[in-house]
Amino acid sequence: MLKVENLSKDFPVEFDVFGRPVKFLRAVQDVSFTVEENTVFSIVGESGSGKSTIARILCGIHKPTTGSIQFMGTALKGSGHREIQMVFQDPDSSLDPRKTVLFSIEEGLRIQKMGSKEERRKLVLEILKAVRLTEDVLSKYPHQLSGGQKQRVAIARCLVLRPKLLILDEPTSALDVSVQAQILNLLMELKREFALTYILITHDLKVVYHLSDHTMVMYLGQVMEMGETERIIQDPLHPYTKALVAAIPTAGTDNLNDFSLKGEIPSPLNPPKGCPFKTRCDFAFSKCDEKPPLIDFRGRKVRCHLYAEV
Repeated sequence: MLKVENLSKDFPVEFDVFGRPVKFLRAVQDVSFTVEENTVFSIVGESGSGKSTIARILCGIHKPTTGSIQFMGTALKGSGHREIQMVFQDPDSSLDPRKTVLFSIEEGLRIQKMGSKEERRKLVLEILKAVRLTEDVLSKYPHQLSGGQKQRVAIARCLVLRPKLLILDEPTSALDVSVQAQILNLLMELKREFALTYILITHDLKVVYHLSDHTMVMYLGQVMEMGETERIIQDPLHPYTKALVAAIPTAGTDNLNDFSLKGEIPSPLNPPKGCPFKTRCDFAFSKCDEKPPLIDFRGRKVRCHLYAEV
């Protein structure tokens, strides 16, 4: 369904006296992956790893510096594609506080000039039922809704356009713990009901393990490891992945308890030379001063010198 090749994104951070950019922050660097139809593809990593930047590029919010994106066999250009929609992390910031729920859900249909007023309202009511909300919320404003209701409205706003690919950027992290499971269960029910494909952006590997088919682990804008989710969680290869898995409270991986992340992720404005993870890795050696390639190993991809000559 989706094929991404050599995707990179640079943001200008310093300019000369003429307003020309002279320094860039490389948020994403040469990322390639494919997403199969009717699957869940997860992108995981710490804050600052480039996960949300990739999501915004796929939606057309950012333009890539280099690389190509193909969706359903067609190159994506410009401002995105109607059949790719995104559920943002915080529904409070993604919903207009001055507009009613009806306006927010129907807005996409009006922009796309889909149907008459009566047909649009019928579609809104159908989607509202699908996300387990009642008709009385249509006249309400976001501040009158609970966190879970607002996220359901955000999901409905995407689904009303009948997308094929839904990008979920930390869809439950802004919600109470008691509501998170409800929203995740709803998303999986909607996936089956509407034959959706998901890209899940998260740092919660416990959620990834239960919901995802394939996982890509990122660090400082680069892919560290990628493959089937179950294999990555049960037998991680990269030291960074091992540390992330070791932080899962109930992963059942007692043999990984010796792995832990030290310090903070370096600034992307001044990344380490060579392997980006070497400043926090217990296995770093002289070879790590060189950038490791992304190699195939045991049926998955891993970027680490430890496996380059195995």
